[in-house]
Amino acid sequence: MLLQIILLIVGFVILIKGADIFVDGASGIAKNFKISKILIGLTIVAFGTSAPEFAVSVKSLLSGSGDIVFGNVIGSNILNILLILGVSSCVHTLTVKNNTVKKELPITLLFTTLISVLLSDHLFDKNLSNAFTRSDGVVLLLFFLVFIYYLISMMRKKVEVEENEEIMKLPKALIFTVVGIVAIVLGSNLVVEEASLLAKEIGISERMISLTIIALGTSLPELVTSTVATKKGEYDIAIGNVVGSNIFNIGIVIGLPIALFGGVNNLTFNMIDLIVMIISALLLFLFSFRDYRISRKEGISFLVLFIIYYSYVIFG
Repeated sequence: MLLQIILLIVGFVILIKGADIFVDGASGIAKNFKISKILIGLTIVAFGTSAPEFAVSVKSLLSGSGDIVFGNVIGSNILNILLILGVSSCVHTLTVKNNTVKKELPITLLFTTLISVLLSDHLFDKNLSNAFTRSDGVVLLLFFLVFIYYLISMMRKKVEVEENEEIMKLPKALIFTVVGIVAIVLGSNLVVEEASLLAKEIGISERMISLTIIALGTSLPELVTSTVATKKGEYDIAIGNVVGSNIFNIGIVIGLPIALFGGVNNLTFNMIDLIVMIISALLLFLFSFRDYRISRKEGISFLVLFIIYYSYVIFG
């Protein structure tokens, strides 16, 4: 047990230090190429921190555990908004750019609604069981391609860097970004594995482990990266990380494996999960639309909703 505790601590240290380096590297890339930090958050940071979800998705689908694929993504998207932005906005009020409120957040809400509709066959026809076909996966990929087109259009817009602002050299920024993401993935894997072993030694059931440690574990990269970015004042990276991760989770983590390997039948998830996922995305949009920021009070409301939902998941 002592070894698990030591490795757990080591995992957290690697994870936090990796996130620190990763944010600096990502910010450096943005400054070198004179592109907005929200774009870096939506792409490099979001795609990098979603690596654990993608790995779990492919592995689960190939082993025939379709419910884990969707449970992982739905749970991660809820956690990304309620827990990660909740914690981040408690660290410091998050300012949200006008473009993010008018474009990126509505896109997030669109993707969230789309996946919920595609997963709700039983609501439209009582004789059908909830399933997700290859054509559904292709639909998600097509919508994701539209999002990629939007990102490419953003890349064409250059952002001015202040003259007295220190800019990390590009090779160093690239090395920091790669080393940071590797450390984040390794650290999060170590934390999840050792926490699972520790939980089993204590006597916690596998069901409880999967609902808590595994679900939270795959969202650790986003949580640590967004929190560190907020502490550094990189609010665009913190928000872009969550928004990009949620879109990436739906478009690629679900869409790509399903389109490649085929659909999943007889899904057994709870509709309350989809409702909470939509409410989370809607609240994020409404809070940001009101005054272009997410305050500490709004962050606390995210966390309260997270506690209520998770209490239902564990005890309901």
